[in-house]
Amino acid sequence: MDENILLMITILLMITIFLIGAGAMVGFFATKKVGFGRFATSTLLILIVVTISALLYTSGKLNENMIGNIFFAVIGFAGGLFTCKNSE
Repeated sequence: MDENILLMITILLMITIFLIGAGAMVGFFATKKVGFGRFATSTLLILIVVTISALLYTSGKLNENMIGNIFFAVIGFAGGLFTCKNSE
Protein backbone atom coordinates (compact mmCIF):
# COMPACT_ATOMS: atom_id res chain seq x y z
CA MET A 1 0.00 0.00 0.00
CA ASP A 2 1.04 3.53 -0.53
CA GLU A 3 2.67 5.18 2.47
CA ASN A 4 0.32 8.19 2.31
CA ILE A 5 -2.73 5.92 2.48
CA LEU A 6 -1.34 4.14 5.55
CA LEU A 7 -0.63 7.48 7.20
CA MET A 8 -4.15 8.68 6.44
CA ILE A 9 -5.68 5.48 7.86
CA THR A 10 -3.58 5.85 11.02
CA ILE A 11 -4.63 9.46 11.48
CA LEU A 12 -8.31 8.60 10.96
CA LEU A 13 -8.02 5.75 13.45
CA MET A 14 -6.44 8.07 16.01
CA ILE A 15 -9.18 10.66 15.49
CA THR A 16 -11.81 7.95 15.92
CA ILE A 17 -10.22 6.69 19.15
CA PHE A 18 -9.99 10.25 20.47
CA LEU A 19 -13.65 10.94 19.64
CA ILE A 20 -14.78 7.72 21.33
CA GLY A 21 -12.71 8.61 24.42
CA ALA A 22 -14.00 12.18 24.43
CA GLY A 23 -17.57 10.93 24.04
CA ALA A 24 -17.07 8.56 26.96
CA MET A 25 -15.75 11.45 29.06
CA VAL A 26 -18.69 13.68 28.14
CA GLY A 27 -21.08 10.85 28.99
CA PHE A 28 -19.26 10.27 32.27
CA PHE A 29 -19.52 13.89 33.37
CA ALA A 30 -23.10 14.26 32.08
CA THR A 31 -24.35 11.31 34.15
CA LYS A 32 -22.12 11.76 37.21
CA LYS A 33 -23.62 12.91 40.47
CA VAL A 34 -22.02 15.69 42.50
CA GLY A 35 -18.68 14.81 44.06
CA PHE A 36 -16.03 12.21 43.40
CA GLY A 37 -16.45 8.96 45.27
CA ARG A 38 -14.50 5.75 44.92
CA PHE A 39 -16.37 4.55 41.84
CA ALA A 40 -16.42 7.88 40.00
CA THR A 41 -12.70 8.44 40.45
CA SER A 42 -11.88 4.90 39.39
CA THR A 43 -14.11 5.09 36.32
CA LEU A 44 -12.52 8.36 35.27
CA LEU A 45 -9.05 6.86 35.73
CA ILE A 46 -9.97 3.81 33.63
CA LEU A 47 -11.35 6.01 30.83
CA ILE A 48 -8.21 8.14 30.75
CA VAL A 49 -5.80 5.18 30.81
CA VAL A 50 -7.64 3.25 28.08
CA THR A 51 -7.97 6.27 25.79
CA ILE A 52 -4.35 7.41 26.15
CA SER A 53 -2.91 3.90 25.83
CA ALA A 54 -5.02 3.21 22.72
CA LEU A 55 -3.80 6.45 21.15
CA LEU A 56 -0.18 5.60 21.99
CA TYR A 57 -0.56 2.11 20.53
CA THR A 58 -2.08 3.51 17.35
CA SER A 59 0.77 5.98 16.94
CA GLY A 60 3.32 3.18 17.34
CA LYS A 61 4.70 4.27 20.70
CA LEU A 62 3.56 1.09 22.50
CA ASN A 63 4.13 -2.48 21.34
CA GLU A 64 1.62 -5.34 21.49
CA ASN A 65 2.93 -6.74 24.78
CA MET A 66 2.72 -3.40 26.54
CA ILE A 67 -0.85 -2.63 25.39
CA GLY A 68 -1.91 -6.14 26.39
CA ASN A 69 -0.45 -5.64 29.86
CA ILE A 70 -2.21 -2.29 30.21
CA PHE A 71 -5.58 -3.72 29.19
CA PHE A 72 -5.19 -6.70 31.53
CA ALA A 73 -4.30 -4.31 34.36
CA VAL A 74 -7.40 -2.22 33.60
CA ILE A 75 -9.59 -5.34 33.57
CA GLY A 76 -8.10 -6.48 36.88
CA PHE A 77 -8.50 -3.05 38.43
CA ALA A 78 -12.13 -2.79 37.32
CA GLY A 79 -12.88 -6.33 38.44
CA GLY A 80 -11.34 -5.75 41.84
CA LEU A 81 -13.15 -2.46 42.20
CA PHE A 82 -16.59 -3.91 41.65
CA THR A 83 -16.17 -7.28 43.40
CA CYS A 84 -14.45 -6.17 46.60
CA LYS A 85 -16.41 -6.08 49.83
CA ASN A 86 -17.70 -2.74 50.94
CA SER A 87 -15.41 -1.61 53.77
CA GLU A 88 -17.19 1.67 54.45
